Amino acid sequence: MSEWLWEYEGYDPAAERLREALCTLGNGYFATRGAVPESRAGLVHYPATYAAGVYNHLESTVAGRRVVNEDLVNLPNWLLLRFRLRSADGAVGPWFSPDARQLLDYRHTLDLRRATLTRTFRYRDDEAGMLSVEQNRLQDMADPHRAALRTVFTAEEWSGEIEVESVLDGDVTNNNVHRYRSLNRNHLAQVRTGEAGTDTTWLRCRTSSSDITISMAARTVVMGQLPTSSELRPSRHRAVHRLVLPVAPGRPAVVDKTVALHTSRDLAISDPLGAALDRVTTAGDFPALLHSHVAAWARLWRRADIQVPGEAGRVLRLHLFHVLQTLSPHTTELDVGVPARGLHGEAYRGHVFWDELFVLPFLNLHFPEVSRALLNYRHRRLPQACRAAHAAGRAGAKYPWQSGSDGREETQQLHLNPRSGRWLPDNSRLQHHVGSAIAYNVWQYCEAAGDTEYLHTKGAEMLLQIARFWADTAEFAPDLGRYRIRGVVGPDEYHDSYPDAARPGLDDNAYTNVTAAWVLSRALDLVRRLPAWRREELFERIRLDSGELPEWEEVSRRLLVPFHQGVISQFDGYGDLAELDWEAYRARYDSIRRLDRILEAEGDTVNRYQASKQADVLMLGYLFSPAELRDLFRRLGYDMDDEVWRRTVDYYLKRTSHGSTLSGLVHAWVLARVRQAEAWSYCQEALKGDVADLQGGTTGEGIHLGAMAGTLDLVQRGLTGLETREDALRLDPVPLPALSEYGFSLRYRGHWGVSVRLRSGHLGIGVPDSEETPIRVVLPDRAVTIAPGETCTLLLPEG
Repeated sequence: MSEWLWEYEGYDPAAERLREALCTLGNGYFATRGAVPESRAGLVHYPATYAAGVYNHLESTVAGRRVVNEDLVNLPNWLLLRFRLRSADGAVGPWFSPDARQLLDYRHTLDLRRATLTRTFRYRDDEAGMLSVEQNRLQDMADPHRAALRTVFTAEEWSGEIEVESVLDGDVTNNNVHRYRSLNRNHLAQVRTGEAGTDTTWLRCRTSSSDITISMAARTVVMGQLPTSSELRPSRHRAVHRLVLPVAPGRPAVVDKTVALHTSRDLAISDPLGAALDRVTTAGDFPALLHSHVAAWARLWRRADIQVPGEAGRVLRLHLFHVLQTLSPHTTELDVGVPARGLHGEAYRGHVFWDELFVLPFLNLHFPEVSRALLNYRHRRLPQACRAAHAAGRAGAKYPWQSGSDGREETQQLHLNPRSGRWLPDNSRLQHHVGSAIAYNVWQYCEAAGDTEYLHTKGAEMLLQIARFWADTAEFAPDLGRYRIRGVVGPDEYHDSYPDAARPGLDDNAYTNVTAAWVLSRALDLVRRLPAWRREELFERIRLDSGELPEWEEVSRRLLVPFHQGVISQFDGYGDLAELDWEAYRARYDSIRRLDRILEAEGDTVNRYQASKQADVLMLGYLFSPAELRDLFRRLGYDMDDEVWRRTVDYYLKRTSHGSTLSGLVHAWVLARVRQAEAWSYCQEALKGDVADLQGGTTGEGIHLGAMAGTLDLVQRGLTGLETREDALRLDPVPLPALSEYGFSLRYRGHWGVSVRLRSGHLGIGVPDSEETPIRVVLPDRAVTIAPGETCTLLLPEG
């Protein structure tokens, strides 16, 4: 199979939701799941379209409580196109459905290079005869407001007619996630439809509370011949264009459906409906759209493609494809963050978590303008984060764990355990470490892009306000001579309170405290580096008193990091929890990834055990190089040598259920440095997370964007040890026998297309010809300077 193609043979209703997610097409502005065009939403199929940043709040009553949730809205279905056959004697068959017929030669082909989805099949109608169908669709990357579907009908040894209905369907709800079924799901209101000219229909609606206007226009034409009849039929919720086409052997009928989408959130918009009608009217034919679309994707692939041999390379390219469909250069024009499940489904309600921590490091070195736009999403919500901190009695900025339209905390108050059927309190809003992730991304972006202006302005505002929050949150404990951060939840998420505690939250989560110390130290470094006039202006703007800085310095050096049995404790008291009988639970259950749900259904709680959902302490090894991590602990007054870290890694490896797709990724990253023999198995788990749906049905609710981008960054930075700091590219490659050859290009400062290739123990670095200054490359044992137009090949030490 081609390294650029993903093919699915045969029709498998049980796998349809997974295929729809993995075959989603998008362009950064909007995306459409890879559903079959003739089916509406039901138990098998879920056609859905999502536009980045289009959210809506709804109120529901759950378990006797009033709850309000914000969701990424499922927009009207533009894809719907159904057909039925008319034989020569006038007999009319039923509307075609793949679920009701025996199909022949059924195939879906996702072409990553061209970003198209092709579906081919044959079927025999009892009255008419054999029909071949080929459908090709695209979500235009050249013009992000357009999408198109071409359908070619070919009659085999019979003549007659095909009746086609091309529909814009506004009768849709958010119904992709079964466990949300008890919630209000009707987001669209005031649906109106109409017609324009002889071949165009339109639909307009608005979201019920956010009041976003959504307008679609569809032009449906028959190519190469005139239809027998053509009738536009707008109704209350559906705009229908019905056509009747003659078909005969050797005379295929070609139907092209071109769609335009605009919303009131668009820039330079006055009338979304008028804009949609204008855009669809002026669109070229399908071949013209395809040509410009493929050319736009070619430019993306040149900037971001990764070369890894074998099946791993195929999966990595699929991951890159979905990252670029969710966060493309068109994202720079939008006020959006990083949706944890892409624009591919409704899990997590389309919210923005901390997943940018795994996404921006990749984008920084290929599309820094996209990284900057995503950071601007956070900066626009800085005032809301400051208000949240103030409401909690704290200074600075407290960013929400789940964010959506305006920066309010969107974390649900209750969550459903599907195993027990019970609604339980959701305390994940206590994951205040999301602020540290934002600060980390600001710093990493500015280092990679050399964007000093951003660091000194918007970046500094975020970084200092987050540092301010940590300094004010830390409480001094005289008996310990240390500062403590209490009442939080770490990345693990299984543990949200102490056993039998009346209040949620844990004390001194190691990841939270260490990253808080890092934020404070980086903020102090930045203040020292700022020109005096910049510093004065910044302090005035955020009302920061320079008298606060000595406290920041003290807290950054004296935050508590708990230890037990010679390893870093996940949080204070973790070592006192009971040990779980892992083998017994593995024997009783097919999968224990969601151990929290299993234990709750048994009347128990995971809070009682030394058991983690995903990497928590080990996340420190993902964010920081070994040397940087040692320096961080040394600054805090702890001796954390290689042996302590190895013991810590071993300890948590045995106590993690990997209930998140991010877990395998982080473990692969960490083990590549300390236990290479085991690293590849975790690499494979990270690669297969969505392709094989390892979480058991979750991929159909949306791909896991952070894990996908993280696998790309595992090659880009994890295996190469690549860091962008102190005005140099720093590399420290680790040998991984199962992945001994790979390459990629990156954008570093003003250099476009710097090539990095590792093969047979040699590291090759090529700098494209330009007027830019040479690049300084630093390895553990040497440093070289490579001028534009030069290539340098370095022999790596063995071991």
